[in-house]
Parts: sequence; structure tokens; C-alpha cells
Amino acid sequence: MIPGNSAPVIVLNTNTQTDDGKRAQLANIRASRAVADIIRTTLGPKSMLKMLLDPMGGIVMTNDGNAILREIDVKHPAAKSMIELSRTQDDEVGDGTTSVIILAGELMTVSEPFFTMKIHPIIIVSSYFKAMDHALKVAEKIAREISVENHEEIADVIHSCIGTKFSSRWGSLIVDLAVQAVKAVFINKNGKKEVDIKRYAKVEKIPGGNLEDSRVLNGVMFNKDVTHPKMRRFIQNPRIMLLDCPLEYKKAESMTNVEMTKEEDFAEILRQEEEEVCKLCQAIMKFNPDIVITEKGVSDIAQHFLLKQNISVIRRIRKTDNNRIARVSGATIVNRPEELQESDIGTKCKRFEIKLVGDEYYTFMEECEEPKACSILLRGGTKDVLNEIERNLQDAMSVARNIILDPKLVPGGGAVEMHVATELTKIANSIEGIEQWPFLAAATAFEVIPRTLAQNCGCNVIRIVTELRSKHAEESKDAPYWGIDGNEGKLADMRVIKIWEPLVVKKQTFKTAVESAAMLLRIDNVVSGISKKEKKQGPAGNIEDAEI
Repeated sequence: MIPGNSAPVIVLNTNTQTDDGKRAQLANIRASRAVADIIRTTLGPKSMLKMLLDPMGGIVMTNDGNAILREIDVKHPAAKSMIELSRTQDDEVGDGTTSVIILAGELMTVSEPFFTMKIHPIIIVSSYFKAMDHALKVAEKIAREISVENHEEIADVIHSCIGTKFSSRWGSLIVDLAVQAVKAVFINKNGKKEVDIKRYAKVEKIPGGNLEDSRVLNGVMFNKDVTHPKMRRFIQNPRIMLLDCPLEYKKAESMTNVEMTKEEDFAEILRQEEEEVCKLCQAIMKFNPDIVITEKGVSDIAQHFLLKQNISVIRRIRKTDNNRIARVSGATIVNRPEELQESDIGTKCKRFEIKLVGDEYYTFMEECEEPKACSILLRGGTKDVLNEIERNLQDAMSVARNIILDPKLVPGGGAVEMHVATELTKIANSIEGIEQWPFLAAATAFEVIPRTLAQNCGCNVIRIVTELRSKHAEESKDAPYWGIDGNEGKLADMRVIKIWEPLVVKKQTFKTAVESAAMLLRIDNVVSGISKKEKKQGPAGNIEDAEI
């Protein structure tokens, strides 16, 4: 109100809807809990699958947290923020997408009583960050290092990480594929490790055959055939040339008009075009390659010249595939044929073959010397099965990559979370003042992972969690390794049943969950430009019916 004037000053548009203070914070908590509840049942080896219909009418069946949340369309901004968490976790470490959402949702839920007690959000957030720092130290303390050369230890970790997935019924098949693929793309340059599975480990899914037929190629494959049926489809020890330019007459950049005054002029234009293409082909033929692969088009005249020299040509290949071929064959991708050198020719691939697989032709480049890229050939009964196996394989490769980059492991089965909760409870006694309450709440929030595991395997939750809590409260050196065996529904020593998780995944889970919960708790105002008539679509709506 302006002094001396009774009319209110309206700053916001009259259609704007706002939710502020406690109302907005409680709506955010409700939305976060709802997102966590969606995927709560997908944690652990006895987890349930979700069936999702995408907007195009396709069906997705999975228990991968990130894949489920990616398909869900939500309205509430806090729910959207939560869904973004699983994407961040997937991009960063490729595993723990379900855990991070459940933990973040629980951290939000346990903070609800503090708002009714009118404790300031900054005090809650400050306690959460203190709890996170202590949690990371506890995880570091109980971590153990393994040898990257020990195939069996790496396989055990991957097995425990994808044991909760659909592919676990095929035993060690996916584990072996993942380890082979990651070791193929691993590069160690002067102590700097690089494992780029996104660009250099390509999964090729071909419906049909048995899943047991799946394999990691000692080279690459791609869905292309030669441009002319008379070109060779099988070559031993080929000389490979990679181009990033069209083998056809270069068209003018702007519109060009050609005036012809006599009938010989048309023949002259065609002759000039042929000469231009002939020059390109001569620059290529000078190095006597067996295979020419280009990302652009190849004209009929160029095909004719190259076929006469018995050169196989593949055109319009993807840039990503071309980069992989360069890595496995030792060739260099060249932009202009005139600039070709002998060192640009790839000779590290020993076998080039084009095969008919299913309905389509695929080019295989195998038996490569030290390939730094690979293709993973997946076979399976249906597309749904193949898609789920691919998701599991990507998770397995991410776990293998994490171990190679940082070979430290922590016990799984909720052991780390319960140990963190126990240690934080002890530390909470030394904190004075009002901050002790949110700190204790954060400690109890970490127990949500073992509790959810117990719920999903159908055992007596209260008894199992209480037993686990008392195990971790013991001052013995074995205490941190006790967790829940998700298959049997009872307590077990994780060292005995070989359930391990990469430390880097755990640390990322704790950081992402706490930081996102802290960010959402600090929101005290939600402003929406949607008119009041469309209340249902408001960002927060009423707390009682906060939409997600």
C-alpha cells in the first residue's frame, strides 16, 4: 500500500498465481515424495517392472529408474527437478538412478515436521550439508581398493550392480560383454585414463537369434552395403581410406545459369564434370586403397572409375561410425583427396566382410590390431527384450568404466547407508542447539535404502531393519559390511555374498540427493503465469492435491 493512498499497487499480472512460504514448501515435499513413490518398487533384485506407454503408442517395460522417469510427463516444477536428478546421475556415473531419487524423496519427507515447527529452511539445509560431508567421509573410510587387472573382482562388482536387472537371468553374459567392451575402448596416455563408451562402444541391436549369440567384436560393424553389386564384399588385410567429402561434381554455392548456344556445349559441360570427378578418383587411386568410405555421396562416374580399379566404396556413413573405423583401422579421416598421404591409409584391420544379418546387410571390420573402439552385437527375440538388454548393458559398462577410473568399492545391500545412518546418529549427539534435529532426520533418511530393499523382497521389514541397525551399532570391524541379501530376504555379510558397488557411484548418489533436496527446501515462492481458472495446472496448486 502507498501511504496516503488506499489503492493497492499491483506488481504482478492479475492472472499470475503464487504460492509462498510454508504452502509452497509443503507442496514441493509432496511432489518429491510422489516421484520417489513411483520408482520405489524398482530397487533391488526382487524389484518390479513398470510398463509405460509413450506418446507415440510404443510400450516400454523396464525397472531402470532413469528410463521410467524419462517417459513420465509431469506438471509440478519440483517433480520435474527430481526427474532431472536421475538424468544427471545417469550421465555422470551411469548407475544409482533409482537410489538417488528415493534418497532425495526421503530427505524431503523427513524435513516436513520442521516446517510445522517453524524452523528456518536455512538451518535444515545447513544440517543436511554437514550430514553429507560426514556421510562421504564414512563411505571413504569403509571403501576397499581392487586391482583393475583382476577380471574376476570387476565381474563380481558388475554382477551385483546388474543383479537387480532383467538381464541377470542370463548369468555372466552381459557382465563379460561389458568388461570386454570397456577394456577395448580404455586408453592410458601418460597416466591419464580415458574410457569413452558413449562415442566408441556402439551397441548394434538385431532382432532374431539367441541372446547367447551376442558378442563384442574385435573391431566395428555398421549398417551399410557397398554402392555397386560388383564390388568386393570380402577382403583380407584391406587398405582403408576414410573421407569426409563427396566424390561427385561440386555444385556451385549460388544459383548459376549456363547459356548453351550450340549442341556440343552440353557434351562439353558433361566432359568437364567427368574430368573433375576423374581428378578426385586419380588422387584416391594413387594410394591403391581396397576400401573407400565417405560420409558424403558418391556419383555414378566415381563408382565407375573406382570399380575399374577393384575398389569397394561405402557412402553416406555416420560421422560417429567413421570415427570408430578410424580408431580400429589406424586410418585418418581426410577432407580433400588431394591432401592424402600414405600415413592416412588404415592397415590395422585384417578382415573386411559384408554379411546379410536378418533382413539387412551389415559391414564387419574385424581382427583389428589393438582396436580402441568396438561394436557390441546384441541378438534377441523381440525389440522390447533387446531394448531392455541394451539399457542393462549400458549400466554394466558404466560400472566397469567407474571401476577402471577409480578402483574403490563399498559394500552393497544397504550396508553403506545403514552404516552412514549409525555414524551420523552418533555424531548428532555432539551437535548443540536446534541444528541437531535436522541432522538426526538426515541420518534416519539414509535408512530408506535398506528399508526399501527389505520391503521389495517381501520379508518382515521392521525385524530385518532393526536387526541390521543393531549389527551396525556394534563396535566390531565386520559391522560396516552387513547388509540385506535381496534374494533371500535376510541379513548377510556383503564380503561373503560378493555384493559390492563402486565408491564413485555412492558418493555421487549422496551428493546429488542432498544437494537437490537442499535446493528444493530453499524455495519459498512459486510464481506461475497461469490464470486462476486453470488452477489444476498451477505449479503447486493446493497442498492436498499437489499434482505431479
